[in-house]
Amino acid sequence: MSTDINGHNNPAYVTGDDEKNTTDKSKHGLELTEKGQCYTDDYDPYKHRKVEHPTTNSETLFHLLKGSLGTGILAMPNAFRNAGYITGSIGTVVIGIICTYCIHLLIKAEYELCKRKKIPSMSYPEVAETALSDGPSWLRWLSPYIANIVNTFLLIYQLGTCCVYVVFVASNIKSIADFYVDDSIDVRMYMLIILIPLILINWVRNLKYLAPFSTIANAVTLVSFGIICYYIFREPISTEGKDPFGTLKGFPLFFGTVLFALEAIGVILPLENEMKTPKNFGGSCGVLNSAMVLIVILYVGMGLFGYLNYGDKVEGSITLNLPSDEGLSQAVKGMLAFAIYITHGLACYVAIDITWNHYVNKGLRITSKTVFWEYVCRTGLVLVTFLLAVAIPNLELFISLFGALCLSALGLALPAFIEICTYWYQRKGLARVWLIGSNVIIVIVGILGLVIGTYTSMAEIVHTFF
Repeated sequence: MSTDINGHNNPAYVTGDDEKNTTDKSKHGLELTEKGQCYTDDYDPYKHRKVEHPTTNSETLFHLLKGSLGTGILAMPNAFRNAGYITGSIGTVVIGIICTYCIHLLIKAEYELCKRKKIPSMSYPEVAETALSDGPSWLRWLSPYIANIVNTFLLIYQLGTCCVYVVFVASNIKSIADFYVDDSIDVRMYMLIILIPLILINWVRNLKYLAPFSTIANAVTLVSFGIICYYIFREPISTEGKDPFGTLKGFPLFFGTVLFALEAIGVILPLENEMKTPKNFGGSCGVLNSAMVLIVILYVGMGLFGYLNYGDKVEGSITLNLPSDEGLSQAVKGMLAFAIYITHGLACYVAIDITWNHYVNKGLRITSKTVFWEYVCRTGLVLVTFLLAVAIPNLELFISLFGALCLSALGLALPAFIEICTYWYQRKGLARVWLIGSNVIIVIVGILGLVIGTYTSMAEIVHTFF
């Protein structure tokens, strides 16, 4: 009898010691793999999930939209400036389709691996570790390390999101203040002003107490988007003086920004695992596809019409292009700065969870003053995001950098790599050729996006600030 990734006895598997029984078991509905293992095909992970407060399809859809609609959509006009309005429109749709396809790969791999291990659900790192341990023999040496690799990318991405939040809030506060006071005050001073309350927000240890902030932020964001659309469409939209196709140099910046904006890969498995009817998450008309269609339409609309309105003058956040002498536009900047500010704790929650629970507390085995050291960890992470924002107070470059660096790996390359490992011994003939060929292409695209996008963003940062 083998054990699962948590070290528990797993009756679903039969290993070399039980080899004499595999012939009989295969006659009773058990599927054999080339690793000498077999698993029952009648275990349904969905039926064994025990969720205290399961979410409905509509609630999951709302959460997915909420996870994807934030600072990223406000940066889309700037992304279109780098790509051109035709390339930007087509590129956003194509990237959206690829991202959605890769999310489906991850969800299907989780379901398949949960069936084999007879466990109800897995996290992203657990899916990666289990897939590699079941995959090609020459890759199994990597399985003990892949969870840390995934966690590292997730951590960098979440901290990067928090950096974007700090720069966004400070930049919009400065835009408001410049109209009323001396505009020579550096944006870093506004970052310093918001630092202490930011630390206090991240001292909230229970996610339940952060939920009301999210509800308020959603309402404020919805109203703000409506006002932004008013400013975009109050004057005739024209393509005159706007580039239909951008330069090759600008495309990696566009790619990174769109990935940052579209991908919510960190919340996909938690949302699916908390659903009342998780089977409805996938499928052609499932929650995921419905959400991604809406998200892509909104992103193309904001990017296209925002760029056609402001052209090459578009800023890293479209809010910074709104008139400074009108009370309504100033209110929008303040409202969105407030909404992003109060949800910083939610954005940082995953980073804190990974750092504290998986590494600091577990690695150091802290037994005394645990709460005190957790607060120290929380404060330290906020200071890290603050110092990075102070060092590079540029919204569009931050968004492009972390999109290319983390989401090319988390959202594209790793899901495709996981699917190859998951079905390595199950697919034969043309199905195996398709499995390897299609996913290798996605892995290559992800790696190229990571390398070229990160290099381009870093080169722009160095050129701008050093």
